[in-house]
Amino acid sequence: MPRALLGGLVLLLFLPELIQADNWPTWRGPRGNSVSTEQNLPLVWNSARGVAWKTEIPGWGTSTPAIWDKWLFVTSQHERDLLLHKLDKVTGQIVWSKTVGQGDVARAPLQKKSDTERQSQKFHELHNLASPSPVTNGQVVVTHFGNGDLAAYDFDGNQLWHRNLQADHGPYTIWWGHANSPVIFEDMVISVCMQDNLVGTGAPPAASYLVAHDVRTGDVRWHTPRATQATAEECDSYTTPLLRQIGDRVELLLMGGNQLDAYDPRTGRQLWAIPGLTGGRTVTGPTLHGDAFGQYVTTTIGMKGPMLTFKLPAADKPLAGEQNKGKMTAWRHDKGTPDSASPVVWENLLFYVTDDGIVRAFDSQTGQPKWQERLPGQYKASPLAADGRVYFVNQSGLTTVLAAGTRYEKLVENQLDDQFIASPAVSEGRIYLRGKQALWCVGKE
Repeated sequence: MPRALLGGLVLLLFLPELIQADNWPTWRGPRGNSVSTEQNLPLVWNSARGVAWKTEIPGWGTSTPAIWDKWLFVTSQHERDLLLHKLDKVTGQIVWSKTVGQGDVARAPLQKKSDTERQSQKFHELHNLASPSPVTNGQVVVTHFGNGDLAAYDFDGNQLWHRNLQADHGPYTIWWGHANSPVIFEDMVISVCMQDNLVGTGAPPAASYLVAHDVRTGDVRWHTPRATQATAEECDSYTTPLLRQIGDRVELLLMGGNQLDAYDPRTGRQLWAIPGLTGGRTVTGPTLHGDAFGQYVTTTIGMKGPMLTFKLPAADKPLAGEQNKGKMTAWRHDKGTPDSASPVVWENLLFYVTDDGIVRAFDSQTGQPKWQERLPGQYKASPLAADGRVYFVNQSGLTTVLAAGTRYEKLVENQLDDQFIASPAVSEGRIYLRGKQALWCVGKE
């Protein structure tokens, strides 16, 4: 079997029990890597052509839809109301909308904060309280908002439980607004908070943490503080955990606070850690990839810092401590790395786009550069890989589709009349693009 095909096979084997055909249950999809295994996805569209439906969502937000079977779930903030919507994914009709809670968005200039300002979160102008993406297991949909509201609903719209993580664990001190999305593992939903520890401000310390709740009842199953060597804004991370299966063990991978580490998702116990990854607050999420010869995770070390790829330890080779950082590093790239969009891997090629549109391609295991080009516009959404293509969506609604190959090949440019921050979702031959004005379904009617 060719090595490239083995790579695709092992990607499917990372967490087989979580993968359902044609579903997109969480941010960046069933494997958490923005890769779809579907074929014959739409290639050409614009606001008047190739759009199956367009639905205006009350309010706005930057969360990515969660999709299961024929249903789609998306969150928004309308004035002070924090809303969860269920849509028919075939027609785009809103089936129900529920008010999960209420909240205000405090904003501040993008500048260094005083010690007093560090004690409460402020929001970047590009997003609001509806930034974390919902997650579903096919029976329950869980949503989290930037004010700490965490709630679960059944598919009929009945609220199963509601909590507020700020009420449970203290005020958020994240510099530019909470945006981490929860993940579901077995019968638990796991949330993370990586925030300013307030060291040097004279205020009581603020802890970063992971917490797991029973997905049906909301009862706390475990809670794990997460201490790192970072201080001030470098503590902040807006990333979502990844689930990795290795042998009989499942690991929850987390990047932020200048540290990459792994936890047992059943107990919250830390399994290994690589501290000392200094680079600043982290927006770009890590990407898990690999083949039968090894598993890797690629992550950018905050605020356009270096991009590092680590070869992850096997199940029988535990890891602990900073001394392993050099031993695990497969390759690094220091120039022009992404600040927001996560990298994506198709077969053995890794692609990323910077905020200002520089796309680069690498051999995913060796780091050998293949090509680089500039695309139009500014980028926040993570690219989507499917069927030998990579889809890059800029903030102004232009999607550039490139061939996922060793040389640069632009296939088409598609323009929608909207603003886009959220990453794309895929289900049953359609691409779902969440804009500020509407949710767009691209594909055949």
